[in-house]
Amino acid sequence: MKRSVSAMIYVLSAVIGVAAFAYPFVLPQTAVAYQAHSADAPLLTTFLIVVSLAVLLVEIQGQAVSAKVVAALGVLVAVTAVLRFIEVVFPVPGGFSPIFAPIILAGYVFGARFGFLMGTLSLVASALVTGGVGPWLPYQMFAAGWVGMSAGWLPHPRSQRLQISLLAGWGLLWGLLFGAIINLYFWPFVVDSSATSWQPGGTIWEGIGRYAAFYAATSLVWDLGRAAGNVLLILALGNPTVRALARFRDRFEFKVEGRGQKAEIGPLTAELLKVKVDV
Repeated sequence: MKRSVSAMIYVLSAVIGVAAFAYPFVLPQTAVAYQAHSADAPLLTTFLIVVSLAVLLVEIQGQAVSAKVVAALGVLVAVTAVLRFIEVVFPVPGGFSPIFAPIILAGYVFGARFGFLMGTLSLVASALVTGGVGPWLPYQMFAAGWVGMSAGWLPHPRSQRLQISLLAGWGLLWGLLFGAIINLYFWPFVVDSSATSWQPGGTIWEGIGRYAAFYAATSLVWDLGRAAGNVLLILALGNPTVRALARFRDRFEFKVEGRGQKAEIGPLTAELLKVKVDV
């Protein structure tokens, strides 16, 4: 029951996220960019926070070991928020940000569900710390959640060198993809006669071409800085970080013995634990 409820919550959040990015493309374009999402952004932010808390409540019910996992999530979110604060105090050129590497690494080690929570909660916590709360926040939360979730779906090769190469490549991809996704929250509201603006009523291929031109002209160089930063951080710190997180995860390995009963674990815990059940 808990597994199905948790899965429904994740599916609902994914559907809402895609709809939040997509719905401006099918509405009359009457708003200007700085007014975009002024009404729906607070609702989306509240929804994501409630969803994250609901997931944690569902997962933790009746599972003492999950309390330790939640504590680990809280520590990692706090560390990521501090990294975001350092980024604001000591800015570097381009879109480099140190927060995506820990989200990718945590999602890779602990699994997709943990990665989604890590991404969404890290962004809201860091926004509160740095004062970066605005209509863009829920869209950043969705995208960061997808970063962590997708990292949990990556294969786990035995070779550590291959693991880090895979994670570095994933950081490179998401360094570009994160910016490309975030731009969509305001791009439909930038309607003018230029070749890089959204034109309602055009074909989907026209829209893709216009957005590609817009992205290349406005965001590509900035996002390359983020992508390069992700690669450098993962290559430099990925191996020891993955080992440390894996050791923490493996402390929850245990054996349950019983007659006629199987141990019940939630879907988040199932991703984190290596469980051996003898019936």
